[in-house]
Amino acid sequence: MDFGLVLQTDPPASEVVGLMRRAERNGFRYGWTFDSAVLWQEPFVIYSRILEHTTSLVVGPMVTNPGTRTWEVTASTFATLNEMYGNRTVCGIGRGDSAMRVAGRKPNTLARLGEAMGVIRDLAEGREADVDGRTLRLPWVRDGKLPVWMAAYGPKALALAGQKADGFILQLADPYLTESMVKAVRTAASDAGRDPDAITICVAAPAYVGDDLAHARDQSRWFGGMVGNHVADLVARYGEHSGLVPDALTDYIKRREGYDYSHHGRTDNASADFVTDEIVDRFCLLGPVEAHIEKLEALRALGVDQFALYNMHDAKEATIDAYGSEIIPHFQD
Repeated sequence: MDFGLVLQTDPPASEVVGLMRRAERNGFRYGWTFDSAVLWQEPFVIYSRILEHTTSLVVGPMVTNPGTRTWEVTASTFATLNEMYGNRTVCGIGRGDSAMRVAGRKPNTLARLGEAMGVIRDLAEGREADVDGRTLRLPWVRDGKLPVWMAAYGPKALALAGQKADGFILQLADPYLTESMVKAVRTAASDAGRDPDAITICVAAPAYVGDDLAHARDQSRWFGGMVGNHVADLVARYGEHSGLVPDALTDYIKRREGYDYSHHGRTDNASADFVTDEIVDRFCLLGPVEAHIEKLEALRALGVDQFALYNMHDAKEATIDAYGSEIIPHFQD
């Protein structure tokens, strides 16, 4: 199992770079960041510094979207980083939540997302692609490689991930939900004539190592609020108890009352007050080292290839170090 570190690009950027360097020294293989141009600093600029100051870390957004940048710009940015540092990027992509809504736009449609994934991958790898009716190619790309991993929750999005993505990003670490969603992605891949085992499965969630479970929960409760944004979209689309979305995912947002993006992904997010301790425990990895290993073993048994650790709390360095010294070595085959 691989491990990734997920950060927000809060200033100073040097701190983001420093944490990524620390993560690589501790055995993390991937470095991810949020991508929301209004709320945080521009990640692709910071990726260049991360790549310069690490040796093998693979970097990318968790997640970008097809609406805030034109597709040829996104592809060219990835391809430039790859040319400079040797194919060490991955494109995590989704419909767009904070990046779109903070700017007053709606998330992208799945049709647009599906088209964008193919175009961005083709252009970044040096092939021709159709963009707004015009055939384009980046003539300077040589031996480019860009895996595209899609974030998804709902049935249509899971199907799209199976049909077109190189990897699937699930932003919660509940084994029950993980099992059903991974199965949906792989079934869609098989139905599309693809090898379902070739799709990389990445689970992303907060992790907090320590014996004070109440404190760990309070430091991670924001995540349930963030996931609730996507769940609310699913309920609006499919309704409650539709059979298309697991009740275990939709029931917890009944007390949700709006969302304040100015505190998105932060421990002081009052918009997460509806998130119960049970949901925090299900969605996150909390507690002593043994509890983390037990849950990660369960996820690995379900086919999870990478755990990406959201590191937005008051113990960033300690969590990275605990994973490096006691958890990651357990999963090195």
